[in-house]
Amino acid sequence: MKILVTGGAGFIGSHLCDLLLLKGHEVICVDNMITGNEKNIAHIESDRFSLINHNVTKPLYVEGEIQCIFHLASPASPIDYLKLPIQTLKVGALGTHNMLGLAKEKNARFLLASTSEVYGDPHINPQSEEYWGNVNPIGPRGVYDEAKRFAEAMTMAYHRYHGVDTRIVRIFNTYGPRMRLNDGRVVPNFIGQALNGEDITVYGDGSQTRSFCYVSDEIEGIYRLMMSDYSDPVNIGNPEEHTILEFAEFIIRLTGTSSRIIFRELPVDDPKQRRPDISRARKILGWEPKVPLESGIQNTVRYFRDVLESGK
Repeated sequence: MKILVTGGAGFIGSHLCDLLLLKGHEVICVDNMITGNEKNIAHIESDRFSLINHNVTKPLYVEGEIQCIFHLASPASPIDYLKLPIQTLKVGALGTHNMLGLAKEKNARFLLASTSEVYGDPHINPQSEEYWGNVNPIGPRGVYDEAKRFAEAMTMAYHRYHGVDTRIVRIFNTYGPRMRLNDGRVVPNFIGQALNGEDITVYGDGSQTRSFCYVSDEIEGIYRLMMSDYSDPVNIGNPEEHTILEFAEFIIRLTGTSSRIIFRELPVDDPKQRRPDISRARKILGWEPKVPLESGIQNTVRYFRDVLESGK
């Protein structure tokens, strides 16, 4: 198939491009490199791969047929969407609208990369797809949370009103090679601090929880969802839950650093719990994560060690 991936030079997007090429598809990667990086796709040598440098908040015209659109374009880490609040809202609204319009024009299947952040600071744990969330629409994180919630509403509107064949994946914390050291999320933060011999910063008392899914598992779940016939949202993430303090101690042990753990004030609206209920993914997609946290983190530590040693 001929497949378009927005945000294809980003962390998850570039791994998705790799998987699609491995499965024999033709891939058009669309990215304006605001948070993506051409280095993430520099290794690709295939006549079935092409790159379009484009901001999807503006209409995109593509010649010929397209069978599938994976819409991943968006700042996705707090450090990015707090720095780029308007761009984050625009890509969730205008970008999603434009890509749904392209899907409608091409009669292509459309997958929206949504997020566990649509659940906000949840009152239930684990979070199932039926949970409507607890989101502060005017808080600093609201620009990302509400952009994705609006994008989901827009996707379902196109599905119901225009008959566009749509999918919605709610991505939970994902980690692995090609994350940025200055990403602002807990995995690169902790690993970067540990490898540099710095103190590891835990916000709050560290009792808040996260679940960590290795990127190869994540993209396999995303791909399976696109190839399914299911149109309602599906959580893709790892249901194994860890406190942030436990995870900091785990990183110290795994890297062999002498870093200490220091505590700072918890950011506004930071979720206290984050754990996916993946019953739907197991039932409909036959999917569940396979990569153990220790081996996945070891791969990620090796990647970041190489990045630091090369000075990139």
